[in-house]
This record gives sequence, structure tokens and C-alpha cells, in this order.
Amino acid sequence: MDDQQTRAQRFRALHRPGDPLILANAWDAVSARLVAAAGAHAIATTSAGVAWSRGAPDGDLLARDTAVDVIRRVADAVRLPVTADIESGYGDNPDQVAETVAAVLAAGAVGVNVEDARHDGGGPLRPIHEQVARLAAVRAAADRAGIPLYVNARVDTYLRGAGGVPETVERAEAYLAAGADGIFVPGTVEPETVAALTAAIPAPLNVLAGPGAPPVAELARLGVARVSLGPALAETAYAVVRRAAAEVFGAGTYEALAGGLDFGELNELMRD
Repeated sequence: MDDQQTRAQRFRALHRPGDPLILANAWDAVSARLVAAAGAHAIATTSAGVAWSRGAPDGDLLARDTAVDVIRRVADAVRLPVTADIESGYGDNPDQVAETVAAVLAAGAVGVNVEDARHDGGGPLRPIHEQVARLAAVRAAADRAGIPLYVNARVDTYLRGAGGVPETVERAEAYLAAGADGIFVPGTVEPETVAALTAAIPAPLNVLAGPGAPPVAELARLGVARVSLGPALAETAYAVVRRAAAEVFGAGTYEALAGGLDFGELNELMRD
């Protein structure tokens, strides 16, 4: 099996503008193995899906140890590079974020997403200098571990209505200078905007896609290097749970269960 160094290098090489890495984000071992079996080149976790599955809302409210345990289980379940969504780092300060990254690396991940939104009521986005310090701590922790961790810095300007292309590029440049490798801008897939971002940001651009977004081929043409589905797979799975439960408690029928995966197939999938 590849060692962590090899997986890290392979993951880094998968970020090619115009030939994007596709990430169908998983939230547990079985979803990771299903995504891997579908032909994925790498596995990404979704912080929202992980949090929901472990009894917490998304938004830096999941305990660090719980999040790391899921990351370890996912990394142990597949032979592919794993990148972990660690929200804003599960820490109040850069030192605590560095502790999170050390634990994530020990769990077997070779990449992280780190967002610049705050969830403590202090405003929509962290000041740039604060986020720069946190990202510098991420890079330093990875350097101490000797792993070429791929740091994907998330810029939430569009999600939080905190600016457009100029504000996003300003943050992206600062984050790259602090040690980030790529930039994740969720909240927009408008072709003109995506093209402007890929032209202005000197690093691989990651976008969040789903229903209504341009197909992967179009995003590739625009220069995108990474396409993520985020929490969409988990949301879709839970939608089936709600429909099936409402049907059996309402009409007393079971049609929403049609098309489910076979018990034996899933059980076999989880054998080592």
C-alpha cells in the first residue's frame, strides 16, 4: 500500500486547471468506499455530513476528537488519498488549529479544507490577518510532520455576501502567501465569475457544484482544478430517509425504498 508521503504527492498532482479533480464528498467509511468504487481518484470528507452523522450541527460545533475519529475511519477504509474538511480548524487560536492538523495527519489524511467564516457571532468572515495566522499554523504543523499536506483555503465571500471577485482575490493572495496550496470559493458557479477567479488567482481553484451548476466539462473549460459536491450526497441520502419514513408512517407503503443497495453488496463492500 502507498505510504502517506506518496498519497500526499499523488493528491497534489491531481489538481490540474482544465482537468479538474472531482470530489464526491463522503461522511463515513461506507460512503467513502462507495465513492471509491465509482472511480474516484481521491476521497474528501464533508464536515456537514460528518457532523450530522455524529449528532451535531455543522459550524465548528463538533468535537475535534470526534471529527478526527471519522477521518481516521475514512482513511482506513480506502486506498486513495483522503482530504479532510476541518471547518475553520476546530480551535479558537492558531496553536489549537495546529493541534487539529497534527491529529488529522496522524489519522492518515493528506489534505485539509480550512474555511475563513466564523461561527461565534463575531461577523461573517475572519479578518484577513487572523485567517493568515491560522493558515500559517496549518502549514507549520504539516512541515513539522514532514507531510506535504495540500492546504485548500476556503474563501466564503460569496457564501456570506461579503464581496465579489476583488475581495475574493485579495483573500486568496493573502492565504497563498501564508502557505495555502489551493483556493476554494463555494457559493458561485456563474461562468463569468468562475473565469474571472481562475484568471486572477495564481493557484488551483476549487468550486462547489450541484444541481444547476455547469457540468464538469464546462467548469474544466473555465480553468477549474477541483470540483466538490460538499454535503450534497449526505443531503440526498437523508432525503430518502425522510421520504421513506413519511411513507411508511403515512400511507403504510414502501415505494420510497425501491432502488436501495442490496444488503449483501453493502456487507461485502465493508469486508477488509
